Amino acid sequence: MTAFFTEGQSDPTVQPVPASVVEKVDAADTTLHNPKRAVISLGSNLGNRLETLQGAIDALEDTPGLRIKAVSPVYETEPWGVEPGSQPSYFNAVVLLKTTLPPSSLLERAHAVEEAFHRVRDERWGPRTLDVDIVAYADVVTDDPQLTLPHPRAHERAFVLAPWHDLEPEAQLPERGRVADLLDTVTRDGIAPRKDLELRLPE
Repeated sequence: MTAFFTEGQSDPTVQPVPASVVEKVDAADTTLHNPKRAVISLGSNLGNRLETLQGAIDALEDTPGLRIKAVSPVYETEPWGVEPGSQPSYFNAVVLLKTTLPPSSLLERAHAVEEAFHRVRDERWGPRTLDVDIVAYADVVTDDPQLTLPHPRAHERAFVLAPWHDLEPEAQLPERGRVADLLDTVTRDGIAPRKDLELRLPE
């Protein structure tokens, strides 16, 4: 929506739309009907890690029925489950989104985005160009082997909990409790905020 302010309006009943109203209307997302809220974790430890994370955010935003609402700060994390120094460190971030896609379709889109960035699944804990994990979808709880919700290890991972807490200090992980409380129970060794780096919301 665009407000037009014309000088010397002859019709006194025509009032210019205040800029604050224009901003509120523009911010209202009218493209999604009855959307669900989801939390996505992103990670990369190969190639241009920051560029990859931004590309994943932009690709998700380009998905019909999905809108990115918030992007966390970037964290740098030592890889899990491998010998120290055997892999590059990860850049991690969390995004909050609203979507009309069901969980299964959101998972398909997450895998498609990974594949677009040449994700290879040769080994567990192996290096990867991109991880796109669904951490939570609304209040859905399921042990479906194709997609367990919430993510079965999110409550143990500071690289998920810390950026999520930065975005939503009062956030709750379904069946696990407050993210702030969960963060207090895990070690932050090997994870550090990168205040010199920034990911942006898609335009």
